[in-house]
Amino acid sequence: MRSIWNGAISFGLVSIPIKLVNATENHSISFRQIHLADGGRIRYRKVCELDEEEVSGGEIGKAYEDADGTMIPITDEDLAQLPLPTAKTIEIVAFVPADRIDPLQMDAAYYLSANGVPAAKPYTLLREALKRSNRVAVAKYALRGRERLGMLRVVDDVIAMHGLLWPDEIRAPQDAAPDGDITVRDAELDLADALMDTLGEVDMDSLHDDYREAVEELVAAKAAGEIVLPAEPDDTGDGKVIDLIAALENSVRAARKSRNAEGAGDGDGDGDSGMADVHPIKKTASKTSGKTPRTTGAEQTTGTAKKTTHRTPTGKTVTRSGSSTAKKSAPKSTGAKKSTSTTKKSAGSAGSAGSRTTAKKTTTKAATKAATKTETKNASKKRTSSSSGGTTKKTAPSRKRASA
Repeated sequence: MRSIWNGAISFGLVSIPIKLVNATENHSISFRQIHLADGGRIRYRKVCELDEEEVSGGEIGKAYEDADGTMIPITDEDLAQLPLPTAKTIEIVAFVPADRIDPLQMDAAYYLSANGVPAAKPYTLLREALKRSNRVAVAKYALRGRERLGMLRVVDDVIAMHGLLWPDEIRAPQDAAPDGDITVRDAELDLADALMDTLGEVDMDSLHDDYREAVEELVAAKAAGEIVLPAEPDDTGDGKVIDLIAALENSVRAARKSRNAEGAGDGDGDGDSGMADVHPIKKTASKTSGKTPRTTGAEQTTGTAKKTTHRTPTGKTVTRSGSSTAKKSAPKSTGAKKSTSTTKKSAGSAGSAGSRTTAKKTTTKAATKAATKTETKNASKKRTSSSSGGTTKKTAPSRKRASA
């Protein structure tokens, strides 16, 4: 790398000869101005305003323009006579913690290279001292005709210097913050934290200039005579007011999907794991059993009795349902004994279910006594209905045989 400045680092009474090398380079693509009519190159020429003649670089000097427009010539000799101790020296003035330097002051970056074998020892001493102290050095230096402020720190095994703006060159952030008192809710902060966690960290070496690559592809395509199709513009929102919560939720969902897609390779696997699947609700068995009344004989009576016991919580309701069920199922039963036993089982199971339900819902002694009386009355009614149901069932087969 070519050095742009030669001098020395002044570290107290220690002088370290160094060379200044640019640590950064500009990869942006530059364009030339042309005449659209014929493609000719447009150049800027330096012309004197008084005689309107073009002048060369050797005929151009410096001048300071006063407030009234008067030009005050300043020569290189005038500047060389100024008392500038940092003209060829990087003078360290202090050592401070790195967090004392405002990133707003950061400017160009340089590498400081030891100039010659005698500079290796003091150079290494300063480098190791900076490492052990966990501090940076603040220094003054002169470059391109002006004194500047710099910060020295260690990068790998090299001392790097960052040019710093002077404190009075940093503007105050006036009128930059939003107007008014704006309140941010905890839910919005939680979503913002979730988005930050989802995006996670990034390898800085993996970042690159997509725009520059697109410009290079455009130039290559035009040079080859290919037709370049316009790219689809991204949806930037056009400055419209959006629902912040919805935007954050969508951002978190998209970030998770992108992460999952990167992990899966093709993105068609579980990339959308944050979205819930919607399934239809299945009908319960109790409702379905009530819609299939075409079973015959004792099976229909038993199924209906189970349905009555399941859906009616009180004994009184179970008794009426059991009675009506017995009457409806009597003509379709195949034997009197089966129908009678089924009716008795249904009534017994209904009574026990009603008793259990009443015991659960009553919490006082008075309620228990009342429930007992109710159960006694219901039991007598059940026995009456059962006997009547049995008589009906017994006569039914005889009528069938007589008619036959």
